[in-house]
Amino acid sequence: MAGTGAGPSRRSHTKSRKGCKTCKRRHIRCDETYPQCRNCTKHQVRCDYMEGVGSDTESQQSPEQSSLTLTPGTESRVNLWQQTGNFPYPELQVFPAPLAHELSKTELTLIHHLSTISNDLLLKGTTHLTTWTQKMPKFLSIASSYPYVMHALLSFSANHLAWVNSSTETRNLHLHHGSIALRGLHDAIGNFSPANADAILAASLLLLWQATDWRSWSSLRAGIQSVLSAMQTWQHESIFTEFVASEDVLAIAFRVHQRRPSVNPSDRVIILQNTAFALQRLQATLVGNDIELHYTGQLLIYIQQLQNTEPAQSPDDQFNYLYQLRKWLFWIPVALLQRQSGQGPGLLTLAHFYAAALSLEPLFPDLGSSFCAATALPPLEAIISVTNAMQSEHGASTSAREIASSMQYPTQTAMEYRARVVHLPSTPIQSAQAAMGLTPEMVNYNSMGNLSPAFAPIVPHFLPSQPSSASATPFLEVPTDQSFTFGTQNWGAVPSPRFPPQYGYGSPEEQTYGFTGFVQPTAVWT
Repeated sequence: MAGTGAGPSRRSHTKSRKGCKTCKRRHIRCDETYPQCRNCTKHQVRCDYMEGVGSDTESQQSPEQSSLTLTPGTESRVNLWQQTGNFPYPELQVFPAPLAHELSKTELTLIHHLSTISNDLLLKGTTHLTTWTQKMPKFLSIASSYPYVMHALLSFSANHLAWVNSSTETRNLHLHHGSIALRGLHDAIGNFSPANADAILAASLLLLWQATDWRSWSSLRAGIQSVLSAMQTWQHESIFTEFVASEDVLAIAFRVHQRRPSVNPSDRVIILQNTAFALQRLQATLVGNDIELHYTGQLLIYIQQLQNTEPAQSPDDQFNYLYQLRKWLFWIPVALLQRQSGQGPGLLTLAHFYAAALSLEPLFPDLGSSFCAATALPPLEAIISVTNAMQSEHGASTSAREIASSMQYPTQTAMEYRARVVHLPSTPIQSAQAAMGLTPEMVNYNSMGNLSPAFAPIVPHFLPSQPSSASATPFLEVPTDQSFTFGTQNWGAVPSPRFPPQYGYGSPEEQTYGFTGFVQPTAVWT
């Protein structure tokens, strides 16, 4: 007993009364890290904190508790999926399909969002005209078996919704799932094998698409390069056989990543002038098509800002300068192709966005073609095939001449880029023995200990340019908000191009996004 000389009193055992159910069931101490404890993260299981924790403060509310705004049709389909367990879009051929009973309603809604877009474009025959919708069924299939891929997918979906709706809650969902996906991917890399190679590749691509700083992006890119090289010995067993194949343009871009010589100042001027001139010609063709004109105007402003900006020298600055165009390449094609009206003007607009990515690549030699050019080439060539067919259908009519005239710049740009890709040097494939020895250190994914929100990328400084107006807000800028990683870091905080108020994509105040010499934003969106 204490105080009787029998030695110091025994220290009482402290128990956590707020630990998650998983830790209590396993009889291990829960660190109560919110929104997912480290034990659940380590074992890649769902932490019940995501369903809500009895907290006395609203500041600790889990992102999973936030509600997404649903249309009646969407809510009905999600509810039916939750009740029956039947994936709502069998046309996508997702096997195995995500198990509804293992996912929250918010997670089902995020999956439904991507599935709806992919299914809609599949039925319209335009899924190959974007950079990502054609890959989505395979991502969904893999995500059904690998939690870290599922979290990467949920992050990607929330990323898009936050871009469209300028929603803080949805952006928090994006950051939440991205953080968990990154940790799970790091653990998976340590156990790399043919069995999980597809999952590692899928998660790496999804996270790469969401990286918002040079260090994160280059680390993920190097990891993909190593994984693709390792998969050569069993590429025909992969669900991504066509992507792993040596002739795939994007796969080549990842495997043959090397710094190109910088272009001289006069060539830079010519590239930007030609791009701006092509966009101005397109604007004349798009009269009466307000949405397409709006996006084309945003791209033209972006090019004009580059014309008034000193060339980016460091890899960080190059990433920052080209970041916004890459973001547009993911989201604008979906926005235009999902519209119910005629797709001719939309295809012309998308062709110029993709062509701009190819044209600008030489201005950013440290990024290489895998940043966005190689991603843009396949959908651009598909659009060229479609517009060529449109010209044949219209014969020698005025419409055919307009299409041919408008497509001169994209077609010529694609031909020149394809010619460059064909002559890229090849790199030796590493041996199977070396491939099976992949480690997190070799692939250079950053550790869980580096998940800090302290990093914010450098904002490029621009030379004075002509005054802007409320209808011509420029968007040549990178995220300035803090995020969930440091190293493989800072996931997405960029606005969508500011929509005209009549299109209902948020208020002008929400979508104002400025930089040196312009109005500074009050909020930053993914």
